[in-house]
Amino acid sequence: MRGLSFWRERRPVPIPRRGRRDHLLVGVVLALTAVEGLLRPGLPTASLLLSAGFAATLLWRRERPLPMVLLSFGVGALIPLLAGDAVPDTYTMVYLLLLPYALTRWGSGSEIVLGAAVMSGCMALSAWAGTTGAADSVGALAVVSAVAASGLARRYRVRARGRELEQVRLVERERLARDLHDTVAHHVSAIAVRAQAGLAAAPTRPEAATEALRVIEAEASRALAEMRAMVRVLRQDEPAEYAPAPTAADLRWLARPAGAGLPVDVHVDGDLAALPAPVAGALFRMAQESVTNALRHARQATRVQVRVSVGDDVVRLRVDDDGAPAKDIGGGYGLTGMSERARLLDGVFGAGPDPAGGWSVAVELPLAGPAR
Repeated sequence: MRGLSFWRERRPVPIPRRGRRDHLLVGVVLALTAVEGLLRPGLPTASLLLSAGFAATLLWRRERPLPMVLLSFGVGALIPLLAGDAVPDTYTMVYLLLLPYALTRWGSGSEIVLGAAVMSGCMALSAWAGTTGAADSVGALAVVSAVAASGLARRYRVRARGRELEQVRLVERERLARDLHDTVAHHVSAIAVRAQAGLAAAPTRPEAATEALRVIEAEASRALAEMRAMVRVLRQDEPAEYAPAPTAADLRWLARPAGAGLPVDVHVDGDLAALPAPVAGALFRMAQESVTNALRHARQATRVQVRVSVGDDVVRLRVDDDGAPAKDIGGGYGLTGMSERARLLDGVFGAGPDPAGGWSVAVELPLAGPAR
């Protein structure tokens, strides 16, 4: 069953497009072939032509990995048989090892199986015909197998990381849904209470007002029920109780005075109370994550600065430290979560080394929230 599953495995996506670096690689191969021809005067012209001709397969190694393997290995095994004499390979043709790597990295399961059979068969044919010795054939098989295995390893590492990143995005969406639930539930509950009060006072009000209040109450109750059902599904099997959603006012709790470890300075310019609750919650979470990253990863840092500026249309957050960032902080899942949260709110997120030194996180969120 596992073998059948691998046979049906689809090609990884997205497949990188052919670009400038691929053409540069072919140019380097052609140049090295020409240099080898000058340094090895006795090398047959056929060998140089094969080396130069096969270089074109590198351009399509990702889009068409199986045909390129069939072309290079098949022709390379058949030409000595048809010519009736061994055609020595050029040293430059070591670049052909990129083809089995590309096959296992970018090919489908069926293409990998067929390509492996073709490569093994070509090497066995060369050994049987005597164009390569037994020891050389075994060595070639070992090298090609190692290269193909590295392609498979890279393929599954990328897939595993993609799943982990998707899990981070799902968790961040769930957190945002909770924040939105708290906010909408609060306002909808207030609408329901007011509608009930209006119904109580209806005898002294016009008949139309009474009917409108009934509609408001029904719609508010239905919206509240739908929101609770949605969050229940997002939580899966989590308990119903959870901590209240943070607000922008909680940003001040991130401050840490000198003497309590790495000092954190928080400065707010503008009215935080005017921020919509989803924006305020997102702002706090991203500031908290940024400060946590700085405390964990910034080496030799002496301070962390958190700056919040509330404008007419947007709120801006910037978190800076003056330390040396860890080498692997750029691929952390915390940054992925912050980027996803900013994207969901139609905001802009950026993080990276500051030209002035240290690490910087910059966020800009529209006060109106997402347009969709």
